Formats: sequence, structure tokens, C-alpha cells
Amino acid sequence: MESLHKQFLDLENSHLAPVARNSNQDMAHILDDEFFEFGISGGICQRSDFNGGYALGEDDYRISRFEAKSLGPGSVLTIYTLENRTTGVWTHRSSIWKKRRDGWKLFFHQGTKTDGFKKWE
Repeated sequence: MESLHKQFLDLENSHLAPVARNSNQDMAHILDDEFFEFGISGGICQRSDFNGGYALGEDDYRISRFEAKSLGPGSVLTIYTLENRTTGVWTHRSSIWKKRRDGWKLFFHQGTKTDGFKKWE
């Protein structure tokens, strides 16, 4: 279980890294062809948005209270709290990763704004 935790924490950090967020090519490698996201703004983002010109911020992020849970063969759910150290915004995050021929791909992501470091039960 520890290897699952580390592997998916690394994957989550990969799409939050400024180098990836500034590169549509890097994001295209991370995202599944069917990727979609419900953002904290209420907007919806899809994989096709990364085919050119979609800019993500270079904010400094810190993940805490990270968990990775197998949903069965080839699917993993991650949940965590994310602190944006640049803006001071805190969010609860969830992702679904799917195993594809070329590795793990981010299939779904959601961010829900919170008032800070609150414990979930």
C-alpha cells in the first residue's frame, strides 16, 4: 500500500509542477484522452483544452492529507487537501487515475474550495 501512496503522490505532484503547467505537451502526456475536470470556479475543463494555448498558473502548491485508494484493476482514486501558497486558497481535491498502455493517466479531477486545513471525518 505504501508504494501505491508514493506512486500516486508523485503523479499528483507532476501535474501541479510549474514546468508541466506551462507546457500543453507535458499536460497532454499526463492527461487521459477522456480527461475532464470540475474546477473550483465551477468551470469544466476537458482534455481538448490542452491542444494549444491553455495557460495554467505557476502557483506554488503543497499537498497534505494525501490518500490513494484502489478502485479495482487499473483505477485509483486520490484525495487530498491542496494549499496554494501563492494565493492562499485551500481546496479539497480528488482525482481518478486510469492505467493505460502508456502508463497512468489522469482521467478525472475535481477541486472544491474550503476555508483552510479542515479535517474530514
